[in-house]
Amino acid sequence: MNKKKKYTIQDIAKELNTTASTVSRALQDNPRISEKMRKSVKELADRLDYHPDFRALSLKKGSGRTIGVMVPHIDRYFFSTVLRGIDEVATEMKYSVLICQSFESAEKEELLIKSLLSGKVDGMLASVAASTKHASHFELFGKRGIPLVFFDRAWMPMNVSKVVIDDYAGAVASVRHLVEAGCRTIAHLAGPQHINVYKNRTSGYLDTLKEYGLQMDESMIFQNTITRETGCKAMSEILAMDNLPDGIFSSGDYSALGAIICARENGIRVPQDIAITGFANEPFGSIIHPSLTSVDQHGAEMGRQAASLLIEEMESNIEYFIPRTIVLKPKLIIRDSSQRKPNH
Repeated sequence: MNKKKKYTIQDIAKELNTTASTVSRALQDNPRISEKMRKSVKELADRLDYHPDFRALSLKKGSGRTIGVMVPHIDRYFFSTVLRGIDEVATEMKYSVLICQSFESAEKEELLIKSLLSGKVDGMLASVAASTKHASHFELFGKRGIPLVFFDRAWMPMNVSKVVIDDYAGAVASVRHLVEAGCRTIAHLAGPQHINVYKNRTSGYLDTLKEYGLQMDESMIFQNTITRETGCKAMSEILAMDNLPDGIFSSGDYSALGAIICARENGIRVPQDIAITGFANEPFGSIIHPSLTSVDQHGAEMGRQAASLLIEEMESNIEYFIPRTIVLKPKLIIRDSSQRKPNH
């Protein structure tokens, strides 16, 4: 079997009757190169399966100190605090940070990663989009020798370092609190179960019901409910039930917010009629009425740990870096939305 020819930048330049430096700039989307030439270069590079190692080039020049960060939403308080922690460590270690957001879209996530892989980053920190159902685009980092660390929403089967919260423990603490507040029928606003954080929160919910001998009712579990709109929709469905639950454990603060607003609009008192807890400890939780009981995820600490772990791997001289998983301990912040008053 003949070994597949490995094409070089010079091969592409010769084929297109141009220079290697023009090809290099075209592959990096340099605006000095015409759009027509950039298109021709990229098409030929794809056809020849040529992947430039811009990372090696940047290291040669002494400029390869850029960390890419992928988050589902920059405007979510949790992710913004993670970014603050990442930036603290990166700045201290003289790295620059390039931030992208997927808007929960797997397709946008894949496109952004392909762009980042064309030499823009030397290491990657990522929290996967809710609609991501495979990790082939993340596996490209390993193939190119670029370190990758997941934080919060991690693709667990991948053999890379991860920094996560103990979502299971956070769920257990929330549901135990609801039971101890007198709730006996507890609904669950769940997230997509292929994402580790939501799967673990649902497991904690189910195991805690079992621990207290409470019945698990499938009709009380609302899947893919992580936004304000879906939280409100789930609450509307709950209010149409013959037997109302007296507690709701939500996998996120936004869905909990939607549930509280919908309950109030329909004359349901929180927490007297239905106690509600969220997850993430978003700032609005302390100012809405009633204030929202939620699980704090220590976002800034997660960011610091993730950035430190990535930089350690990037600067390691070990050929095979052994991945590590860091698990942070969550904290339940108890507020008014779950504190039921007796004889209501």
